[in-house]
Amino acid sequence: MQYCSTRGGVRGWDFREVLFSGYAPDGGMFMPESLPLLSPDTLRSWKGLSYTKVVVEVASLFIPPQLIPRDHLEVLVGEALSGFSVPEVVRIARLKGGLSVLELFHGDTLAFKDLAMTCTVRFLNYFLQKENRRATVLVGTSGDTGGSAIQSAKGLPGLDVVVVYPRGRITPVQEKHMISCLKDNVHVFAADGSSDDIDQPLRRLFADQELVKSHDLMSLNSVNWSRVMIQLAHFVYAYLELSGVKQDDVGAALPELEVVVPTGGAGNIAAGLIVKQMGLPLKLVAMVNSNDIVHRMVTSGDFSMADNVTQTLAPAIDIQDPYNMERVFWLLLGRDGAKVKTMMEGFQRSRRHLLPENHHRLLSQVLSTGTVTDEGILETMKSCWEENQYVLCPHTAVAVWHHYHCPHSAQLNRCYIATASPAKFQAAVEKAALTFDLPEAVLALEKLPTRYQELERCQNWCEDWEDRLRETIQSVSVARKNGMTYYT
Repeated sequence: MQYCSTRGGVRGWDFREVLFSGYAPDGGMFMPESLPLLSPDTLRSWKGLSYTKVVVEVASLFIPPQLIPRDHLEVLVGEALSGFSVPEVVRIARLKGGLSVLELFHGDTLAFKDLAMTCTVRFLNYFLQKENRRATVLVGTSGDTGGSAIQSAKGLPGLDVVVVYPRGRITPVQEKHMISCLKDNVHVFAADGSSDDIDQPLRRLFADQELVKSHDLMSLNSVNWSRVMIQLAHFVYAYLELSGVKQDDVGAALPELEVVVPTGGAGNIAAGLIVKQMGLPLKLVAMVNSNDIVHRMVTSGDFSMADNVTQTLAPAIDIQDPYNMERVFWLLLGRDGAKVKTMMEGFQRSRRHLLPENHHRLLSQVLSTGTVTDEGILETMKSCWEENQYVLCPHTAVAVWHHYHCPHSAQLNRCYIATASPAKFQAAVEKAALTFDLPEAVLALEKLPTRYQELERCQNWCEDWEDRLRETIQSVSVARKNGMTYYT
């Protein structure tokens, strides 16, 4: 299994090299040079596997045993997923009217990011321990990724974590999951801007190959292939549990499953499209909030960023730059790195791109979309409670809106991805006139001390933020080489 850049400038990297990278050196994103196929017989043989075992099976397709032997992989994944609050790690809520909700939020930070993050950090630590070295992780977050990275990596001797979050644009619980961690290897910055603003200095830092190599700098955003790879597993698990596929139905056509995904940076929907190309019979729907670039792109070919990110009740998907769509374009354009490079570099310069008719047609054939206002989010949360006494988080409500407004035939099963617990979004729950008993772990956050630095908005804010983060990365690296601790 070899990996290449979506922009064509890098080929022949192995999983370990990709794991320790952010963006590829040419500015692209890493993808497998070829995708393994999931045959109907393989899928039927996996029927009845636990989620943890599905993760192992999927990961083993992309991680050669020469890098992580199968028995080591089983231990790493098992340990990574052992701390979740339900024994099955993920859970399916089967509600009225054929509404099936795949709960992916039973980890430490109550968000789906914990699933891939815990596994990815275990893989990193495995190699760091073998090689007796350290690395620095740089993460920009729209709310959930930063907390998940911190909780997964805090206290580990091989990793330092630098996280940047958009101050005032996330919930108090999301913020507390980050700023209440006082471990020596965690460094948190609160930026006066949006998550898309944060991406600009981070891209520039990762493009500096001297900085990346000299300070072992890497990413744990869904830029990192390992994050996307692990996310393939919950699509496979949902299919095995909800599609109606039968283990002994040899020779019969596989049934299709529709999966509806709340979408921001598009890592989850990219994972769904990857596993669809591998042979999983999925019909994919990406639902967005008022930050509707993905919806406009699929419906009209308008791949253009709005002037500003709109703040909504679903802040983790308040994103105008769905960066993982680069992986989707690469798949749909026949893995033509030159075409992707031209498209994405133009988009990054002008913040707008009109898809050619043939590109738009290819995209709309594999992906449907919808957009939901804040009023629609609240309406969906209320409807789900009235019918099922089940509280949705506002992001999950973005997906479940589709259930109430787009009836489906009895022949097609559906699954709705629940990306976070409503406990993280109490303001939205209260605005919907609902109540939700907070877990003890969330209540305890209120009493914890905090530590973070601020990135203020100034005239040359992007350069200033880049300089501040560069200084922290360099200081952390120098300190650890001298056996010291660097405090921010």
